[in-house]
Amino acid sequence: MSVIVCPKCSKKHRVTIDNIPKGKTIVARCKACSHKFPVQIDQLRAQEAATSDTPKTAAVARKICVTLSKGGVGKTTTSVNLSAGLALAGYKVLLVDTDTQGQSGYILGKKPEAGLTELLTGELSPDEAIIQARKNLWLLGGGKSLAGVKRIIDRKSFGAEWTLSESLKPLDTKYDFIIIDTSPGWDQLTVNVLFYSTEILIPVALEAMPLHGLSEFMKSLASIQKYRQEVSLKYVVPTFMDTRIRNPQLIFSRLKKLYREQICKPIRYNENFSEAPSFGKTIFEFAPGCSGAVDYRELVRRVAMNESLLQ
Repeated sequence: MSVIVCPKCSKKHRVTIDNIPKGKTIVARCKACSHKFPVQIDQLRAQEAATSDTPKTAAVARKICVTLSKGGVGKTTTSVNLSAGLALAGYKVLLVDTDTQGQSGYILGKKPEAGLTELLTGELSPDEAIIQARKNLWLLGGGKSLAGVKRIIDRKSFGAEWTLSESLKPLDTKYDFIIIDTSPGWDQLTVNVLFYSTEILIPVALEAMPLHGLSEFMKSLASIQKYRQEVSLKYVVPTFMDTRIRNPQLIFSRLKKLYREQICKPIRYNENFSEAPSFGKTIFEFAPGCSGAVDYRELVRRVAMNESLLQ
């Protein structure tokens, strides 16, 4: 099948030209606007051949880092539920846990025998280190062994910041999204994540200290962007929004003024977030109708840039 385009209304038409002799010119009629126009078969065949000979470039995954130096702001909860939501929407998602606590696997009800440590040290291949956690969702687990990897990275004489990128590069075209959960604080592995990611999502608990942590993180990010301009802050996600208390709403208003383009709809406080991990379930599995699940579905639509998802 070949495609011809009406020069008047730009309507595309699929046609079969296999049985039309070489050198012939036909007159096509647009079904949309009835405009008639000549089509040179040889020229159409040449365009078709050129298109088929051009190698197709595989789509590269969107690499989103979920981070903030302050702990207890909902990084892992956001990483897991955003990943699960994107998977439910039909995207192929890899969740990478770079935290020594390895809580992503716990929330998903999985106990990976290996993970990111073995991939970074070269002991295992990506296929051996990654496990499937749900339909469309894969996990590259973290854990205590990452503490040793951090020391290995620290001892590198040059190129230490690219260690993670080199290990994960073969996975770039295998997924639609690669979501990276990070640990609190600022260390060499966090720097590695920022040298690999292209988008940053920051969960900010609506309290004074996390807001200060956001300010400090932005200063650190600026130092990374001097060397890698590709990475940028795309999403600020307020968490633990309690509409019964005035202070969180005041902090949210301040965030909206500071980050007009990046601010997302707040994730409301919900007790199901603390209960779901005990059952190894995401918020969509444990309490799909609760306010928290509603809010994370909204975040999935925002990140995927598709308002029709998970309706």
